Amino acid sequence: MSGHSKWSTIKHKKAKEDAKRGQAFTKLLKEITLAARMGGGNPDGNPRLRLLIDKAKAINMPLENTQRAIKKGTGELPGVSYEPFTYEGYGPYGTAVMIDTLSDNKNRTVAELRHAFAMKSGNLGENGSVSWMFERLGVITCAANSLSEDDMIELLLDYDVKDVKIEDGMFTINCNMKAIDQVKKAIEDKGLKVEEAEFEWVAKTPVELSDEQSEKVYEFLEALQDLEDVQNVYANLA
Repeated sequence: MSGHSKWSTIKHKKAKEDAKRGQAFTKLLKEITLAARMGGGNPDGNPRLRLLIDKAKAINMPLENTQRAIKKGTGELPGVSYEPFTYEGYGPYGTAVMIDTLSDNKNRTVAELRHAFAMKSGNLGENGSVSWMFERLGVITCAANSLSEDDMIELLLDYDVKDVKIEDGMFTINCNMKAIDQVKKAIEDKGLKVEEAEFEWVAKTPVELSDEQSEKVYEFLEALQDLEDVQNVYANLA
């Protein structure tokens, strides 16, 4: 199992580039509003909101933007009501794809997704068509510093961790979603800087494609990620 495929690396790099242009703010603010609506505006009692606030700080989002989004979620300020929907399907070369969206118009979202899939000879599937190939997990990435993989495994023995991997000086830790706060704190208490802490669809068995095929899949995934209503895109590409 790998929670840090090449697509994950591309996606995180793209998110940082989008953040520089302010394009990431809109998507993140929608997530913050929804998290506050569903779990309340107090991050101490809302783990999902706390993770999103940390993410907002990481991309230097102004605090007033975050606070305004929270107030829209709790109803203290008026705002558009966004609903979460997850879609699934097949991209180029039979790649399985999961797409998390936040939208105020489901018909528009579906139409845009169908168009994007059709342009790349893909197929937007029914619920359950590919989700069985994925597992919903907490995924944390952090700098390894001087720690080895064995060191990290020992550090996290008491937590519900599914997988630990180190690559290019970065750890990727997959864990039960309920354990993500505890795992993140344990890592930070060790003095390591957490780069990302997210809930993600992680492929149970990633597939290998040629470099040329993979590039075409990456182009497709990036086209999906650029859609206004799309929050995150996941694939079973190694």
